[in-house]
Amino acid sequence: MSSVLIQALPGAPEIREGDNLADAILASLQRNNLTLNDFDIITVTSKVVSKAEGRVVPFDGTDDHKVALIASESVRVLRRRGTLHIVETHHGFICANAGIDLSNTAEGTAVLLPLDPDRSARKVRGDIERATGTKVAVIVTDTFGRVWRTGVTDVAIGIAGLRPVQDLRGTTDHTGRTLEATEVAVADEIAGAAHLVLGKAAMTPFALVRGVGPEHFGDASVAEHLVRRAHDDLFR
Repeated sequence: MSSVLIQALPGAPEIREGDNLADAILASLQRNNLTLNDFDIITVTSKVVSKAEGRVVPFDGTDDHKVALIASESVRVLRRRGTLHIVETHHGFICANAGIDLSNTAEGTAVLLPLDPDRSARKVRGDIERATGTKVAVIVTDTFGRVWRTGVTDVAIGIAGLRPVQDLRGTTDHTGRTLEATEVAVADEIAGAAHLVLGKAAMTPFALVRGVGPEHFGDASVAEHLVRRAHDDLFR
């Protein structure tokens, strides 16, 4: 690939429980005079997935309730500082406060992560492909902090139709040296790049990514492949 186009899809409606996300995406594409090509990728923020799937819960604004919600969405607490908890979620993600989001949601509510983001991505992908006849991939994204680095970026927490990791181990660099540890987090790179055009307050939950090579596409794809196993993780 020599170039990649990343296009935000503004004008999406407020997503509510029961809404069909594929319909909303296709309407946003039409509104922006865009059509899908084979091997396009659609990124979808986890928040609208959660809203569509009814993962918005009451929240009274207290620290005690916040900690209780975090506990309900976690299998293990790794670190704790006040109400900030670094946890392992039921999905296996290591993240702050179990990914619970209090922004861009109605007063008195909190948004939980989707129960199964991979399944959510597969549904959106299937609905889009049936409606358009094009071969696409879908990435469900969420904003995570990172070990070693300041600041947050979007990562892939649900994937359909895209190989999340490009394994270059055993290949050679331009000098002929064998690569021993290089695995490229392709899905995370796409999610982070899409974050650049979406913003945090623009009410633009969808992006179109075009130009990623077909060699990165594949049906056997789950976000779990992006999570480092505990026995390989020096921080657990």
